[in-house]
Amino acid sequence: MLPTTRGILILLLAAPLIALGVLLRGLEWIGWVYALLIVSLFIMDWRMAGRVDRFDVTRQHETKLSLGVQNPVTISVRNRFRRGTSFEVRDEAPEAFQIETRLLSGKVQPLETWTGVYHLQPLRRGDYRFGDITLRWKGPLGLVLRQGMVKAGGPVKVYPNLLDVRMYDLLLRKNRLQELGLRTTRMFGEGTEFERMREYLPDDEYRRINWKATARRHRPVTVQYQTERSQTVIAVLDTGRMMQSPVANIAKLDYAVNAVLFLGYVASGKGDRVGVMSFADDVGHYLAPRQGRGQFYRMLEVLYAVDAQQVEPNYRKALTYLAVKQRRRALVIIFTDLSSGASLDSLIAQVSLLARSSLPLVVTISDPDVHAVANQKPHDSLSVYQRATAAQMLDERRLVLDTLRKKGVLTLDVPANQLSLAVINRYLELKGRTML
Repeated sequence: MLPTTRGILILLLAAPLIALGVLLRGLEWIGWVYALLIVSLFIMDWRMAGRVDRFDVTRQHETKLSLGVQNPVTISVRNRFRRGTSFEVRDEAPEAFQIETRLLSGKVQPLETWTGVYHLQPLRRGDYRFGDITLRWKGPLGLVLRQGMVKAGGPVKVYPNLLDVRMYDLLLRKNRLQELGLRTTRMFGEGTEFERMREYLPDDEYRRINWKATARRHRPVTVQYQTERSQTVIAVLDTGRMMQSPVANIAKLDYAVNAVLFLGYVASGKGDRVGVMSFADDVGHYLAPRQGRGQFYRMLEVLYAVDAQQVEPNYRKALTYLAVKQRRRALVIIFTDLSSGASLDSLIAQVSLLARSSLPLVVTISDPDVHAVANQKPHDSLSVYQRATAAQMLDERRLVLDTLRKKGVLTLDVPANQLSLAVINRYLELKGRTML
């Protein structure tokens, strides 16, 4: 039993009466009687408040929480008494989540239901567990607070970001994808996939004339091609040690996982075959390219279990394995981090070889903190050293990216919070230009 502010103030009125009893005999007894009366009212108010089972308290949220975004959680409190009350409710969400507030307050009328919403942000994928819900409510006299625990513990899974996928679906139906930041692209080029034969027109190129059909029909016949609709897209995910480094409390690997999942959803919707491979010092997972929405859900289960390892990535082994598994031309999007050393030289060499048979795109996440340090105004010897180190890191990064571009490799280097949309826009651009 906890007294309210109102109850404490009423009880404290007995103190002056007891204190005045030193001057006026008998007055202290009035004070003690008054205090005893208030304590009796406290007990009465506590009993009238009822037990916690006078309420039905429930928690509602998505069965799969999304990584790195604000997930809504709804708390419902139904009052089964014929007397309203004000209350506070505290949910025991997993400690590893970032939560704006754990305490909600409200007032519920007799036989009605109150609902409140708070948001939480998971910072890592995996299995977690909600605890119980604590409810604290006032008695009808407003003198005491009664508290009870509602059993509401249960498991919850944190998956890669699914909210962007749902938003994409919603805006796609409304033809408003530009609100999400996606650029619409027009299909360029003449295509390579046979569509039909038709009579020659003055604007047709001579190389499109089918001479066998022309001889049979005794008039010029040209071949019309269409842009190939179904291409192959493979996301290659580096899970080495450098992908563990955080940006805004979330690992680079998790940003990459979100981008791969979003890419898989969009590309499968475009009719493309989509696959995914993860690797560190060895190949971890390989999901062969397939068409259809079912492939997206298979990718979701694979990406849920992917985790970074304390090893250097082996690009030679990974891309050699991919070359054996995937012999057709494909858009290969490699999500990695540009660390220095032998592994970086191996990346340049292996991706240059890959460019002979496929279209590689190397995607890296830039760290805004490094850019901020490189541009800061030094004020002491430590800041001078930090600025020089950050500038050197950026120079090395630019050198690697320039080397890859000179060897015919596409690159994309963007901040973490722009990664998913930047990857999708580049994919749509390449598809629109028939480069896949």
